[in-house]
Amino acid sequence: MRTRLAGALLGMLALTTATGCGADTVATPSPTATADAIEPLAGTPTPRLPVTVDSADGRKVTVSRAERIVPLSGSLSEIVFTLGLGDRVVARDVTTTFAQAAKLPVVTRNHDVSAESVLSLKPGLVIAETTTGPDEAVAQIRAAGVPVLVVAAAKSLDDVGPRIRTVARALGVPDAGQELAERSRQRIDAVRRTIPGHEEKPRVAFLYLRGSASVHLIGGRESGAGSLIEAAGGIDAGAESGIAGDFATITSEALVKAAPDAILVMDHGLESVGGIDGLVTLPGVAQTPAGMNRRVVSVEDGVLLTYGPRTDRVLATVVDQLYGGGDA
Repeated sequence: MRTRLAGALLGMLALTTATGCGADTVATPSPTATADAIEPLAGTPTPRLPVTVDSADGRKVTVSRAERIVPLSGSLSEIVFTLGLGDRVVARDVTTTFAQAAKLPVVTRNHDVSAESVLSLKPGLVIAETTTGPDEAVAQIRAAGVPVLVVAAAKSLDDVGPRIRTVARALGVPDAGQELAERSRQRIDAVRRTIPGHEEKPRVAFLYLRGSASVHLIGGRESGAGSLIEAAGGIDAGAESGIAGDFATITSEALVKAAPDAILVMDHGLESVGGIDGLVTLPGVAQTPAGMNRRVVSVEDGVLLTYGPRTDRVLATVVDQLYGGGDA
């Protein structure tokens, strides 16, 4: 379920609360933490093709053309654009939300791919995730003679570099991939160095919320958020409390056992339950330190769990909100 959520979730960023008890404080997010734009590498690399690369589904894929690219997730689109090849992308997935791709037609959803829509674009390469589906649609695209590269789904910060290098090799620009992977690593490391010292690590619970569907879940060891929380100097409260899988339904008992000092949510999820006022009415939230202090970290849906070239920005906004701009 974690990878399905991570691939299909999209959109927003914004609020933080101070650590003291009482009224919550809403802060304007830094422009560097938004999903409005990506920052391509300097210059435009020239693909060296053809190349044959390993696909995560066990196949060998030969790529002869790097024109008319269709990435089937926002994360993959982000990598292609940041490598400097965005002008070759002819369509986008609904989870592609950054400014440079805004004018591209939305032809599919990562987990609801329309083979007909994709094939109508006469793509030279389709890039998918291991979570992309349905399988029949991917098979139909491949049967039409279109190379389909499948990339392992992102699960942690450790996946940032490998995913970038995999896409770059398939596009015939391995040097640009190495440069971008190194840039991403350096920027993530730089954010980590800004984390203020504190005697006790804050316990952070990741909640997946969709109020309109009455979906209220707490993330566990396989939710994908643990790597980000730990990189921000925190403890994944859900995993530490014993939730071994991806998500569990929120109950008073589960929240009290997790005892988070802060709650990590996606912007749309927070909005869907009525903001912080609505969040604290969910079972058990008001009884946690996070609920009592109204301490919430909210991040744009489309980048929170993608683990791509903008992960440093995601980490920076989590750190900024979690520590109140630097105060532990």
